[in-house]
Amino acid sequence: MADRPRPFDGIDDLLDRLNRQIETAARSWETQVDNRSKLDLSTGGSTTSLDLADEGDEFVVTVDVPGYESDDLELRLSGESLAVSGQREHSQEIGGDEENYIRRERKTESFSRQIRLPEPVDADTVQASVNNGILTVRLPKREADEEAHSIDID
Repeated sequence: MADRPRPFDGIDDLLDRLNRQIETAARSWETQVDNRSKLDLSTGGSTTSLDLADEGDEFVVTVDVPGYESDDLELRLSGESLAVSGQREHSQEIGGDEENYIRRERKTESFSRQIRLPEPVDADTVQASVNNGILTVRLPKREADEEAHSIDID
């Protein structure tokens, strides 16, 4: 009976190999998350590209928004985070006229991006404009408070 094969002899080796592969994949995923820009707070995938540039006295955020009008976009500055979102509706008419159309296709598209700014900005002087499908947001840096403040000790 000793010559008879045992079906579970290799299962321990298989489970060990599987465990090592899962640990390797988990370490790789953690490294990718750690290397992701600390500035990008967006969740999920987005097809909208965003650039952040430091131009000395201001930050300039450039976002690709092809087909979006300024009314379709929303900007929100909260603390040191800038949120950019947009939503638009496409309608495509196929056959028929306006009143008695046989088929009309509608599609809604949206995006949302959020980015942490490296330094505080002056919220009152932020400027934004859309030109040829590119949203440009200029965020002047807040002047450093050079005035000394006395702190009471209790």
